[in-house]
Amino acid sequence: MKHPIPLLLLALVTALAGCGKRGSDSATSAGEVLPIQVAHPIVKDVVLTRQYPGYLSADAAVEVMCRVSGQLIQSNVSAGQRVRKGDVLWLIDPTPYRDAVRQAEATLKTAEAELAYAQSSYERMQEVIKSEAVSEIQLLQAEANVKKCEAALHSAEASLNTARTDLGYCQIVAPIDGQITKGNYSVGAYIPGGGSPVAMATIYKDDIMYANFTVADNQWLRQLLVEELTKHSADSTYYVTVRLGEGGALKWQARLDYLSPNISLSTGTLDVRAVLTDPSHLLKAGSYVTITLPVGRMSDALLVPDASIGTDQLGKYLYVVSDSGVVHYRHIETGELIDDTLRIVKAGLRPTDLYVTQALLKVREGMHVSPVLTRRE
Repeated sequence: MKHPIPLLLLALVTALAGCGKRGSDSATSAGEVLPIQVAHPIVKDVVLTRQYPGYLSADAAVEVMCRVSGQLIQSNVSAGQRVRKGDVLWLIDPTPYRDAVRQAEATLKTAEAELAYAQSSYERMQEVIKSEAVSEIQLLQAEANVKKCEAALHSAEASLNTARTDLGYCQIVAPIDGQITKGNYSVGAYIPGGGSPVAMATIYKDDIMYANFTVADNQWLRQLLVEELTKHSADSTYYVTVRLGEGGALKWQARLDYLSPNISLSTGTLDVRAVLTDPSHLLKAGSYVTITLPVGRMSDALLVPDASIGTDQLGKYLYVVSDSGVVHYRHIETGELIDDTLRIVKAGLRPTDLYVTQALLKVREGMHVSPVLTRRE
């Protein structure tokens, strides 16, 4: 029978060798450091802004009026359609107005004939007055009759012009280019526009829009660029940013074109307006917008991506990596957002500091990391 001791020794040596290898692997894992993206803050001059609530208004909003009474017999426009100036939108039954024109034309011809006869009679009387064939009174009566016929002719001409104008009003045309609202009347309805004009719809000229907002008087006095805002020379332009949509996702550049000459005593605000073009007709009058107004400049501002800044109960913070690769929690004081992505850091950060740009949840105070420098322009 063979002795079991050599087999036991072999098993023991194998087990010890395995334990030694696992211990070596564990030590290597513990000695590894996490690579972390870091960057220096951007240092540059920036324009400071202030945001104000406002609303949009169209370049023009004109009511389309019906100026005659009658039955609406035709509609050439649908709700929300874009129309051009001069387009015939609706047609009022023109039959009675054509008859009125014909009657006025006949009255005018009668007046012309009567005037011609009166003038001829007056001229003959002037020739025979010397022979005393007619009296002085008859001559005066003939002259008065001429004047009466002239007045009747003028009245007939005016009546014909009115009749023709009313006939023209049977065609209701678009006074401006733009988008029309839904009509107030349907085909077949009687429109009582003779006594007082009746509104048929409204046309909004929306290729040019205005952003209207107000600035408080105390804020206005603190504007650092007030001299820029008050320029209205031909070569001076001052632009603001108009934002619309969820989170201000849509934005337009608008040119400041109006400053109220006075501050309202009731509200203590100054009316301001900016104009912008919208050839796509996306903007709608009455929309609420946010206006970003430049109010000053800051030299050598420290900027970091807003996504790199964390928030806790103490406020805003960054993780800063020391020269030895140790992570330190740094409370900071932030300013406004620049270019939608960069945040001004007012205090708590130096231009030479390296801050963690991402993966904030993977680092903690006192942790050793391997910083990987990211260059930012």
